[in-house]
Amino acid sequence: MPIPEGVTGDEIDKDVRQELQSLPKTLAEDVAKNLVMVARLIDEDPEGAYGYSRVALRLASRVAAVREAAGFAAYANQKYSEALAEFRAARRMTGTAELWPVMADCERGLGRPEKALDMAGAPEVHKLDKAGQVEMRLVAAGARRDMEQLDAAIVTLQSPELASNSVQPWTARLRYAYADALLAVGRVNEAREWFAKAVEADRDGSTDASDRLAELDGVEFVDALDETENENENGNEIETGRESENDGEPVSEDADAVTQDDKD
Repeated sequence: MPIPEGVTGDEIDKDVRQELQSLPKTLAEDVAKNLVMVARLIDEDPEGAYGYSRVALRLASRVAAVREAAGFAAYANQKYSEALAEFRAARRMTGTAELWPVMADCERGLGRPEKALDMAGAPEVHKLDKAGQVEMRLVAAGARRDMEQLDAAIVTLQSPELASNSVQPWTARLRYAYADALLAVGRVNEAREWFAKAVEADRDGSTDASDRLAELDGVEFVDALDETENENENGNEIETGRESENDGEPVSEDADAVTQDDKD
């Protein structure tokens, strides 16, 4: 796949660059460029990111960072079986547990929420940092909801991190998940409160909490373009109505010409 001008490969993280040092220089540069493209496209163009990840994988399948990138690209395209295989390979190479939550979420994607819950109770969870543990809690709550255990999902999300007033990178998503779980069991007032708290913490727009809050408050957003189109349609209806009023009455040639133009 073509690499855009200006992409050098130096944009990748230092840790990944160190991993690539085991490769011949030219090969390392090619792999790095493809990994840069995966990172750039994975949110806005998952299919494109997946394509670049496959190129990197073909070039350097024995590099853990490449297997991890391929896993995330497959995950973004809902290719959960493939993603899980890549994450497992990366984990075998590194020996770390940081991919454990996303591996559990792949199990959910494959329709195996029970397996995801088993992973949530595994010793590997204790090896995760705080962000990883919160992510694991989110996955476990999602698995509970997959199994229609809605009250259990709420309990799963109740944690010191949820109660904390400190805003962390995961805070908005945790509050959002809690609000959504409350709404699923009909606790609307509490859900509204937590959607509002999610909005307060969502500094980078990672959730649609503001839209959900507005929806609960009965606020309807109208697209300006749609509004203009509606006005035009209403105007046309008025013109049509005026023609019908003249039915059975003489119409001047000028008026007839205008009517014909309108029809054209």
